[in-house]
Amino acid sequence: MSRRYSPSASLAALALLVLSMMSAPALAQPPQGISTFSCYGNYYGGSCVRTYRKGPFNPHLISVPGPQSDEDRAAADARDRRWVERCRPLIQQDRYGVPRYSYSAPGCEYGRLD
Repeated sequence: MSRRYSPSASLAALALLVLSMMSAPALAQPPQGISTFSCYGNYYGGSCVRTYRKGPFNPHLISVPGPQSDEDRAAADARDRRWVERCRPLIQQDRYGVPRYSYSAPGCEYGRLD
């Protein structure tokens, strides 16, 4: 017995897949995560995948908590002042017109103080 391609059967399968996706409840996106939903299907079957990841949207961003006490804030401010005095950051445009920082001491682009 040979199977023949049936346009009406594949159209019905596609319509069933679309209806199942439309009937899924629309949930509000949580504020601290990202959700991805994708489906794939053909005449022989289909598959849907939902992926959810907590945390910031950009995986290259790292949240660093700031100083908590007044002493820690004063020490951080003093370190910043020493860095500015040593490095003297200056914004200059390169030959392509892109603004770039330049420093008067080596290692300042990495935040080194000494």
